[in-house]
Formats: sequence, structure tokens, C-alpha cells
Amino acid sequence: MLYIHSRQIMKLAVVALCSLSCNFGNAQRGELNLPDHADKKLYFGITFAFNNASFKASFDKNFIQNNDSIYVAEPFKTLGFSMGFNANYRLSRRFELRYNPQLLFAEKNIMYHLKYPISTKDETEFMEKKVESISLTNPIHIKLNSDRIGNFSFYAFAGGKLDIDFSSNARKKKAEELLKINSVDYGIEAGVGFQFYFQSFIFTPEIKISNGLNNIHFRDESLKFSNVLDQLRSKMIIISLHLMG
Repeated sequence: MLYIHSRQIMKLAVVALCSLSCNFGNAQRGELNLPDHADKKLYFGITFAFNNASFKASFDKNFIQNNDSIYVAEPFKTLGFSMGFNANYRLSRRFELRYNPQLLFAEKNIMYHLKYPISTKDETEFMEKKVESISLTNPIHIKLNSDRIGNFSFYAFAGGKLDIDFSSNARKKKAEELLKINSVDYGIEAGVGFQFYFQSFIFTPEIKISNGLNNIHFRDESLKFSNVLDQLRSKMIIISLHLMG
């Protein structure tokens, strides 16, 4: 239910962004706001964002044959948020380089279907393992800008990220019930954004997909919730709101 609810929220947000961009583009064809903004070589802003985070999991080859306590381990998505700033350097009329560091709060959870329930009321039982993270994420993107249509424009972008998780539990010794996660993650990102020019700032909603490339699972064969998994990679859909000058 949490997974379905988070997907519905993200879909509604995407529809709202598209509707807002169409209405604003049609309405703002009069006075041109911030007409000299394109002449700025370097400009800055702040970022607020919401994320829908999960793991992409692969299972150990001996999971089915040897595991005697778990049927299934299934990742599911949850909502989080982040905040930070962005610095944009104009390379040409069309292209910009953007650095967008943020403090990111996310939760990537896994639901385990146990063969032998903890209680005796049911024949089977589910157990949720929460992997909470507080990370410094460091995305660097190349942006491709469209022409302005009055006080509206849009852009597409792609790039990479490096995340450092301050709450990583990979080195904890007493962790019988934990799923251990490494502290460093890197990956690729891509998305689109819409720029609405007001008299003193630019309001920029944006949606992107962020996929980790490295295995962040610190596998421990002695832990029953860890030994069924081989690799874990991060996945996120992120909706950001940038305010830029």
C-alpha cells in the first residue's frame, strides 16, 4: 500500500508540473521578466526536493536452495526529501554546467517474507527492514536549454552523482538484525525541467531519474537478512523545486 501510495503521489506531481508549464507558457506573453538573465555567466539558486527511493536487488545464487528461513525479499519505494543549493555556469547559449549538492534524507526498505513466523498466530509472516540514510549527494549535470517563449523555457539534462551516506552501518559489529549498506554510492542521472521567469527570480520545477551504478550492499553471510541478497543498487525518482536569481 505504501508503494502504491507513493507512486500515485509522484504521478500527480508530474501531471501538475506539465499542466503548470502549459498554462504559464500560454499566459506569459507580455512583459519580459529578467531580460538580461541570459547574459549571466554564473548564477546561483537554492533547491528543495522530494524523492521516491528504493533498491534494485539481485539475489544470491544459493538463495532458493540453501535459505531455510526466508521465502522472498522484495524492495519497495518510500518518500524522502532533500535541500541544497545549485551553481550554474553558462558554457554557451544552449549549454550550462550545473553543480547541485544537497543534504538528502531517504529510506529504502525491503520486505521479507519469512518461512517461519516469529509469532504463532499465522502460518507466514512479513518483516520490513528499514534502511534509513542521510547523505550528501553531489550531482553534476550538463543542461541543454530551449529558447525562451516569453517568460517560460525548458531544458533537459544528464550527468553523474557521488553520494556519501553519513548514517552507513556497514562497519557495525553487533548487527544481527541489520541490512548493512556501504557509505559511498555513485551513479548516473537524467531529467527535464521547466523555467518560469518572474520579476526577481526564476522558479524551476524539475523531475529526474537517479540510478546508482555500484553495489552498496555490504554482504555478511552470517546475517540472515543479508545473505539472501547479492547486490543492491539505489534507484530514485526526484522532483525538485529550484529558486534561482
